[in-house]
Amino acid sequence: METHSENHRDRRLEALGDLRVLPDEILCAILERLTPRDAARIACVSSVMYILCNEEPLWMTLCLKGASGLLQYKGSWKKTALLHNENLPVEDTEFRQPHLYFDGFNSLYLYRRLYRCHTKLDTFGRDDGNVERVTDISLTDFYDKYDAKKPVMLTGLADTWPARHKWTTDQLLLNYGDVAFKISQKSSRKITMKFKDYVTYMKVQHDEDPLYIFDEKLVQFGEVAPSLLKDYCVPHLFQEDFFDILDTDKRPSYRWLIIGPERSGASWHVDPALTSAWNTLLSGRKRWALYPPGKVPLGVTVHVNEEDGDVSVETPSSVQWWLDYYPLLADEDKPIECTQLPGETIYVPSGWWHCVLNLETTIAVTQNFVNSNNFEFVCLDMAPGYRHKGVCRVGLLALDEERYENIRENMSCNEENLCYSDLSRKEKRAKTHKDADDLYCENGVSRNYNLWKDGFSYDINFLSMFLDKDRDHYSSLWSSGNSIGQRELREWLSKLWIRKPKMRDLIWKGACIVINADKWLDCVSKICAVHNLRLPTDDERLPVGTGSNPVYLVGNSVVKIFVEGGLEASLYCLGTELEFYSLLHEANSSLKKHMPNVLASGIVYLEDGSYTNLNWDGKGIPDVIAKSNLIRKKCDVDSFSFGVWGKKQLEYRNAGMPVDGSVSLDGDTSIWPYMITKRCDGNMFAELRDRLSWEDTTNLASFLGEQLRHLHLLPHPTLNISSCSDIEHDISLPDDNSCAATVNRNSNAAVEWGIFSRTLTKKRNSVSSRLTKWGDPIPSKLIEKIDEYIPHDFAKLLNISKSFASAAFKTCSWIHTDIMDDNIYMEPSSVCSTSNGSSEDAALVDNGLLSDHDEVKSWRPSYILDFSDLSIGDPILDLIPPYLDVFRGDSNLLKRFLESYKLPFPSNIGNSESTDGGQKFSRLSYIAMCYCILHDDNVLGAIFSIWEELRSAESWEEVELKVWGELNNYKGFP
Repeated sequence: METHSENHRDRRLEALGDLRVLPDEILCAILERLTPRDAARIACVSSVMYILCNEEPLWMTLCLKGASGLLQYKGSWKKTALLHNENLPVEDTEFRQPHLYFDGFNSLYLYRRLYRCHTKLDTFGRDDGNVERVTDISLTDFYDKYDAKKPVMLTGLADTWPARHKWTTDQLLLNYGDVAFKISQKSSRKITMKFKDYVTYMKVQHDEDPLYIFDEKLVQFGEVAPSLLKDYCVPHLFQEDFFDILDTDKRPSYRWLIIGPERSGASWHVDPALTSAWNTLLSGRKRWALYPPGKVPLGVTVHVNEEDGDVSVETPSSVQWWLDYYPLLADEDKPIECTQLPGETIYVPSGWWHCVLNLETTIAVTQNFVNSNNFEFVCLDMAPGYRHKGVCRVGLLALDEERYENIRENMSCNEENLCYSDLSRKEKRAKTHKDADDLYCENGVSRNYNLWKDGFSYDINFLSMFLDKDRDHYSSLWSSGNSIGQRELREWLSKLWIRKPKMRDLIWKGACIVINADKWLDCVSKICAVHNLRLPTDDERLPVGTGSNPVYLVGNSVVKIFVEGGLEASLYCLGTELEFYSLLHEANSSLKKHMPNVLASGIVYLEDGSYTNLNWDGKGIPDVIAKSNLIRKKCDVDSFSFGVWGKKQLEYRNAGMPVDGSVSLDGDTSIWPYMITKRCDGNMFAELRDRLSWEDTTNLASFLGEQLRHLHLLPHPTLNISSCSDIEHDISLPDDNSCAATVNRNSNAAVEWGIFSRTLTKKRNSVSSRLTKWGDPIPSKLIEKIDEYIPHDFAKLLNISKSFASAAFKTCSWIHTDIMDDNIYMEPSSVCSTSNGSSEDAALVDNGLLSDHDEVKSWRPSYILDFSDLSIGDPILDLIPPYLDVFRGDSNLLKRFLESYKLPFPSNIGNSESTDGGQKFSRLSYIAMCYCILHDDNVLGAIFSIWEELRSAESWEEVELKVWGELNNYKGFP
């Protein structure tokens, strides 16, 4: 008996010590936070730790957490993690040692996980599901019965596709075995696998949630294998897609090639941006489960941020949900479900929760789309703020208790069913079996069940109630989870407005939701009335361009309303621009002829429900502004109170602010500065890019170099050092504290650079968190190395010291900072007559520049627009927008630009090789790269989108020299 008792003792006490009180689920979660090396070491601590640390699910998590780039599976996840990721010098024979086995320990948690990893699903299909199956449906019937209403399984749509027969594992392996595909998994890192390696993995894996090919770069893959894109087409029911109007590089990811083995799939989710989707299965079988909008599936944990209403979810794997949660549901609570068979296409409406489980190896193609029936929902999802996003996905569970009570009082629903006393909890859904059982008990949770069962109204008017009405929707902080950026959104709306005139009522509704278009139309109408301009026509009632301020084309005038950054920032933008125009005319610079004339400027504000206008030329302080408590000093009535040096102080104060949105820059949203300029002839470069010849483009590069030379030579206002109240205690310079005391040209130059460098140093403090928030495509491994790359003190980088108090030191320059493809105008330089007018020239015809029988042969640059972002600083900063946005990283165009620019860069002055930064401080490419990293906009995102190969770069130096290496060949022409 003693021997028997010894053989069956409980090992937990001895093997885990004080950790024995933790459930196995918690212990495994802790181990997942370790490095692979540490997990291997802890396996040697005790018998139970040996068991826990040799679980394949643990090693899969550890491997994927550290993996990036091309992955090759080594037969087990432990071997892959230690040999492939860690590059440990471990002989293969060591992995062939037999596993140790111990009695006296059992774990229901590990057993369930092991069961899920090895379960077979060949008999798991449910062909008698309750999703309707329809054949040969017309477009009209589809719109009437299903589109944006309910799921449907469609047969016959892919019968003629070559992919129905060609897209098999064996055929793809034969043709594309060495092609790398993107792998979908829970890691935030980019992982790819060659298809031949992935097929090998599929055959040997026993994972609960296997790796899944989910590659959205189908277009790029089509460049490698052009026939692939010819093997299928978008079904006729889904041809309408409003995102088609955007260029491929600007539209969000929308179509995917999907390949996965048994047990793989997509866990519970709502598709991004509330788009609808179709999914065509080409081989294998998929089991689908779906719930209507707002009906959160059992097992899904909802996290509600009580401060801003943001919602995130945690969900079990697909196979775990089907095995552990689905059986707990009463029949009336089970999802809409079906098994998809080869050749069938399932339609998933906007906002619907869905979960997919592959019952065998499957190959499918899917696409998300925006059409007339879900357009308003997509616009709603992109509107600034969070609460409405949560309500669209998880219904009234996203509301705090106070907000829920207010809504409940206005809903015509049964009060008993809606009474839920626990709405303010952060976790509204639980993942344990006990909580699943509690769903039906007679207590507060049962009322939650009633709320879940009744659902809510997925109606655009109802959902719009949850928008943040006080937030400026035009320039507020953009959610990182939005499918496209703000610039792309504005471009999207503008293009839809122009190219889909029959749908303007719908587009207007969406624009009112996402950018407050109705508010800005009222505002610009008041401005027009005051200045005797005609009111905007129907064609003109939507803002144009992609900038951060609403801009309207009204007849021959352009009305710009300043809203970006809130009232204070807007005042400085207009004030700086007016100050610049004044100096430009005093200097009689040749740049003047390439800028639009200012016709009027002022401030419009909302008072007692109506708009009031006040003319303002930028000098002095208007009474409505004086009352707003934005003025920190007394100003002369003839001075530019909100000029460029005040703007630099504001920039200094805001530098390094938190990037989580906790600090609001919106300010007073009922006062807006504005400017009216003469409308320029011609077209934006953004509209013409694809039609320009190489000669036209190189001429543009030369033009920009010449105009920036004029800009950088223009004298700027003298800095009054004593007025720099916000930063005067910081502007003493290294080795020369006295330079701030005497105001003359030489000391002013040093102080100007001091303000500039200290602003950069403050921005450095938050750079890692900002880049992490921006995320993809910025490589995380480079973000980790940012601290060792950029200098801690930018005064040293720029050599700001007493040596620069000499007459040889050049002052800072005016810099535009925003010369992008929508701020450049071009006009025809060669036109010939043709009898076949093209639709592409319709905008020119409308502007009266061309007849409908004219064809443009060449274009010349004519105007540079939008000087509201003017600043004082290093001219190198002005290279970033044209090089990345206008030239798209073409070094030949950058070289042509520099040949025309012909000025030395002041940051290159001095013996910079003697500084603490060594030789890298002497490289112009290094300085430019530092500016890119610290830029207020996501410049790095543009860099890693243009040079995709740099996503696997090992160092910032590699990125720097690839992107900015041409600068190191430039010496300037004094």
